[in-house]
Amino acid sequence: MKKGSSEEMHWVGQEGPLAHQVTKGGLWVFAFRGVDNGLRLIKLVILARVLAPNDFGLFGIALLAMSTLETFSQTGFQTALVQKKGDITRYLDTAWTVFIMRSAILFALLFFSAPHVALFFNTPDASPIIKVIGVSILLAGFTNIGIVYFQKEMEFDRQFIYQLSVTLVDLLVVIAAALAFKNVWAFVFGLLAGNITGLVMSYVLHPYRPHFRLDLSKAKVLFGFGKWVFWSSILIFLVTQGDDVFVGKFLGVTMLGFYQMAYRISNMPATEITHVISQVTFPAYSKMQDDLLRLREAYLRVLQLTAFLAFPMAGLIFVLAPEFTKLFLGEKWMPIVPAMQVLCIFGIIRAFNATTGSVFQAVGRPSILTKVSFIQLLFLAAIIYQFTDIGKLVGISLAVTLANFLCFVLAFKEVLKITKESKKKLFIVVLPSLLITFSILFFCYLIKLATLEKFSLVISFAFSLLTGLGVYLIYAKFLGFSFSNFINSGSLFNKRFTKM
Repeated sequence: MKKGSSEEMHWVGQEGPLAHQVTKGGLWVFAFRGVDNGLRLIKLVILARVLAPNDFGLFGIALLAMSTLETFSQTGFQTALVQKKGDITRYLDTAWTVFIMRSAILFALLFFSAPHVALFFNTPDASPIIKVIGVSILLAGFTNIGIVYFQKEMEFDRQFIYQLSVTLVDLLVVIAAALAFKNVWAFVFGLLAGNITGLVMSYVLHPYRPHFRLDLSKAKVLFGFGKWVFWSSILIFLVTQGDDVFVGKFLGVTMLGFYQMAYRISNMPATEITHVISQVTFPAYSKMQDDLLRLREAYLRVLQLTAFLAFPMAGLIFVLAPEFTKLFLGEKWMPIVPAMQVLCIFGIIRAFNATTGSVFQAVGRPSILTKVSFIQLLFLAAIIYQFTDIGKLVGISLAVTLANFLCFVLAFKEVLKITKESKKKLFIVVLPSLLITFSILFFCYLIKLATLEKFSLVISFAFSLLTGLGVYLIYAKFLGFSFSNFINSGSLFNKRFTKM
């Protein structure tokens, strides 16, 4: 493809340049995830100071019970609606009706299974919490199905308002409740308040008004695609939540609280990036599914952006994990530091894996993700118990990292087949970000060694953080980072060796 050609500069869609839609949508989603990430970090720091690790573990068990039922009853309808070409209006009422029926059944199952789940984890205090948070599933079922258009048509400005309203209400309620009650119920009140807000805002922000109507023929069409999403969702859940179940069952609720805190902080960059990638690239790739050239170009640009964001952020968290934990969370959370550092590596791999799922779904081959996830699950199940002997939380962190790396190898092998791209090109795309990350690690360690003994923890942390950010900006400038270039052509760098 020649430089400056119209095909290189724009992923042309039916309603205008698709590149403009993707870029605008991506900026909105990144804006939300940036704000949301900041608010969630504030919430974590405050709650970590007020509540005990045991409270985090209790709520983690309740969320595990809810997530298990939600995942094992996943219809895949929403993904099918986004992927489906043409007008989807005639499918909306059937999808909404199925969602309500599903949520009512899940609420009943969660309510009556609560004592048994609490018994499994040997935590009787979890039973009433599980029963109450079941209401959130019921509320979610009645959410306006019309908001699926936010993702399908890449109207991420409206989705920004919708999700931010939920996050803000959750934050305000959970902090107020934590300061007032100083126990696990603060999480529950925040979750329910956020769900009620989401239900109301879904009807405020989208004009579509769903009706109870069940057309089995339309449900069958949606499930034809959604069944693979269903199976892959189950497998991904077992892979991503199976370690939580293992920790809660065999190491106890307090250790589960430690592990989940380590995971949340270490994977914040990966979580935000994967969320943005799945929201923006899936509908964009779906519009390119019949054009291999544009799909390959778009994928390389997404991969480059992912590396540029995920590598340096994970590197900063890795090198500053001890100081951050002691300074913001407190001494009681220091046991999480080694696990947090291992999970930073897991987070990088996870962010890269996230770039593949949207490709598989967009080209109508979600079965690949299902098969890869199944292999990953078998591998994790085979090694997690043995790795626990290495050092409990650190061993489990190593096990999930290795399993995720296996998924990475298998998934990228399939992506290369679909896009017909070379391994060398992928390496060239991520090389600048690797250089930046290794430089951040090197200089931050130097600053830590030079300042920790001479200055307070706060000053040492601030110097190290500013050094890392400075290195990031200097290298980005040296390598030719250009945001305007990304807006126009999709390439982050204008140096010759990093060109698409």
